[in-house]
Amino acid sequence: MAKVYQLMANGFEDIEALAPVDILRRGGVEVVTVSVTGEDWVESAHGVVVKADARIENVNMADADLVMIPGGMPGAKNLNEHKGVRNALLRQYEQGRRVAAICAAPMVLGSLGILKGKRATCYPGFESYLEGAEYTAHLVEVDGNVTTAKGPAAAMMYGFCLLTQLTSEAQAEEVKAGMLIPELIKLHV
Repeated sequence: MAKVYQLMANGFEDIEALAPVDILRRGGVEVVTVSVTGEDWVESAHGVVVKADARIENVNMADADLVMIPGGMPGAKNLNEHKGVRNALLRQYEQGRRVAAICAAPMVLGSLGILKGKRATCYPGFESYLEGAEYTAHLVEVDGNVTTAKGPAAAMMYGFCLLTQLTSEAQAEEVKAGMLIPELIKLHV
C-alpha cells in the first residue's frame, strides 16, 4: 500500500487539502495528515479547524511514496517558511520520490529549485514563484515525479491524478464511479 504525507499549515485551502486526502483514502492509499503548527490542530483559510493525524516533529517520512502540500493563503506562505517542510520536500524529491502541490503551494517547490526545467501550474498570479519552470496553466500538470495543480476547481482532478500514480487507472476509475463522478461529467457543468 502506498503511503502519503500531507503537510498542513494554518491558512490552508479547505478543498485542496481535504478532497485529495478523501480520494486517496477511498482508493486504499494510507494518508497521514501532518500539522506543522506545533499543535495537533490546523485552521483552514476559511476557519475550519482540522485535527491532523501527526505533528511534523513526530514523523519520519522516509517511507513516503508522496509528500503533498495544499495551497491557500497564508497556508502556502506558512509552509514555505517552515524549515521542516522545506527539508522534507527537498529530501523526498532528491530521493526520486513524488512531491505534489496545488494552488499557491507550488511556490514552495519553486523556491526549493524543484521546478527548474519542469512543466508546472499554479493559481493565477503565482506564476512568478515557479522559479525555472515552464508555466502551462493546465488544471493539473505532471512532470516526472512532480505534480502541480491550479486551484480549488482542480482539487478532485488532482486527487484522482495522484491516486492513478500511486495505484492504477482502474482503481481511480472505481473510486470515481463510487463518488458518482461520471454522473457529474454527464451534466456538463
